[in-house]
Amino acid sequence: MQEIIVSANEAGKRLSKLLSTYLNTAPDSFIYKMLRKKNIKLNGGKADGREILKDGDVVKIFLSDETISKFRKNAGYESPAVSDTDRRKDSGNAPSAEVYGGRDRKIKFDVVYKDDNILIAYKPAGVLSQKADNGDYSINEAIIDFLLDNNIITLKSLETFKPSVCNRLDRNTEGLITAGISLMGSRCLSEIIKDRTLHKFYYTIVSGKIGKTIDSSAYITKDRKNNTAVVSRDKTPGSEYIHSIFTPVACNRSYTLVKVELITGKSHQIRAQLKHLGYSLIGDRKYGDKRVNRYFADRYGLKNQLLICGEYVFGDIKNELSYMSGKTIKADFPDHYNRICKDLF
Repeated sequence: MQEIIVSANEAGKRLSKLLSTYLNTAPDSFIYKMLRKKNIKLNGGKADGREILKDGDVVKIFLSDETISKFRKNAGYESPAVSDTDRRKDSGNAPSAEVYGGRDRKIKFDVVYKDDNILIAYKPAGVLSQKADNGDYSINEAIIDFLLDNNIITLKSLETFKPSVCNRLDRNTEGLITAGISLMGSRCLSEIIKDRTLHKFYYTIVSGKIGKTIDSSAYITKDRKNNTAVVSRDKTPGSEYIHSIFTPVACNRSYTLVKVELITGKSHQIRAQLKHLGYSLIGDRKYGDKRVNRYFADRYGLKNQLLICGEYVFGDIKNELSYMSGKTIKADFPDHYNRICKDLF
């Protein structure tokens, strides 16, 4: 027999969902059969799997250890970052504002905001939001290691719920990224991102002078083979609607510092849309100007597009994250961005 005590992170989850996560290779038919036969009980009584779990609920699985092991393949969380021994040594003094991930501790990120349900981190450029291959170590895994190191979650809790980022940034885009720490936090963050109650603002520098705000709607078509995108005024087969607002913050004859509000959020949207409008991000090797990129690489060491998700504004939130309504979360801009802005403007 094994026992699962539902934590606050898992509260709100359907019992059947928790069981399918815990017994992650068991078919649904097996789980429901065990529920009908009372081999799985909730708080000592019969359950049908539709129950919504609460903090402190007790789920007991009356199966042999061999059977449970059979239906639990690669369960829990195996971090490529830090051994259990190293984690125990570090956990007492883990920093609250930064964490290093990876076996050689390569990933460094700032925690900009955190409560019991959500976390907002600053993702560096060159880091994946979520892993693309099994061997990848992304900001998602680094956040989980941060939560483990600071005793916010446990390895045991990861068997039934894994915190996860709720939006993505392209690998070479840096800045604010959200993650749900609890099940409720993950669900509510996903809701407010989907209904656009969370307003996201990006900052970039482009070649050319933008004299006034540009409210631009268009259509974007992704070329998956070449990992690029093309923007057009009119809808074409396979294209998706995009909407961005580009506001100049500072400019000279050659460059403009732009604040971008994303109304929709498609991959490469800002970069491809600005190119369509006749502007290119400095450092952008896909859509930019090679001569301009070479200048900023030589003078400032800029290797990728300068694009930063620098500000979140929470609107009128109707779900359990309503306590975030009206809050603005801003990032501290990196030194290379501040240096370029100072020199240009």
